Amino acid sequence: MRPILLAAILVACVRPSVTTRMTRGYDAQVASGFDRARAATARFVSLDSAAAAGYARDLPKCIVDEHHGAMGYHHLNRGYVDAKAEVERPEFLLYERLPKGQYRLNGVEYIVPYRFWPRDSVAPTLLGQTLKREDNYKYWYLHMWLWTENPSGLFADYNPRVHCPAGTG
Repeated sequence: MRPILLAAILVACVRPSVTTRMTRGYDAQVASGFDRARAATARFVSLDSAAAAGYARDLPKCIVDEHHGAMGYHHLNRGYVDAKAEVERPEFLLYERLPKGQYRLNGVEYIVPYRFWPRDSVAPTLLGQTLKREDNYKYWYLHMWLWTENPSGLFADYNPRVHCPAGTG
């Protein structure tokens, strides 16, 4: 066997899968949900496909924090906004606009508005994770970084590997 082919096979065998790497420290429920969410959003790697499926196309504001990184552009599908968070139907797709103008899908955000699930009730959960309150927009939310690994954690709000173009945050 050729040395290069052998090396490639060995790397493939010892390199952890995307799911294993990105869900390290979480239980099987999270790993399964991660796989289902990635499968459901794979077609949205292209922003054109997301727009065709009902997600907003053009957004002026990119959400960034000077200390923690960015969330990116939040492309909403209003048809998915209801009383429950569903792994395969994220309300928001989180994109980053790259220097040459193309968009990269980084993650998703699940929301449940207070009008469906009151603020003063027990928080909804998804994959065993408790959704957080966002009082300014009046909804419960949870981020999940499916496409760009987040050193701050799979469910962290901001990702230091995501950036916003100057003047858009």
